[in-house]
Amino acid sequence: MKLSDFELDVMQLMWQHEPCTAAQLHQLLSQNKEVAYTTVKTIIDRLEKKGAVERADKQGRAIVYRSKVQQSTLSSQETPSFMQRFFGGNSRSLIAHFIKEEELNEDDIHYLQELLKKKKSHK
Repeated sequence: MKLSDFELDVMQLMWQHEPCTAAQLHQLLSQNKEVAYTTVKTIIDRLEKKGAVERADKQGRAIVYRSKVQQSTLSSQETPSFMQRFFGGNSRSLIAHFIKEEELNEDDIHYLQELLKKKKSHK
């Protein structure tokens, strides 16, 4: 499933706050950028057509939406495309970039070391 950047923004808010209405999503999105309610509603309609969200309930006249796709599923689908677009498909470059650019605390470093140990033992 391919999502635009704005569709992904809406999905991320949906995952954090679901179930929610279009008005609630509009309010959350408006905290960071100016966006019309009708634009948010259009994006939700597109996400519904793509099978990413569904109508869960009604609160008065408002429709309550929830996600149909898990964040981990979508990120697994998007990672190869992202890696190809930004790192030429090279996972080593992708991982090195994040390690160099991100602020990692001791817990983060330990977690990454454990992942690498598990990966190495499964080869």
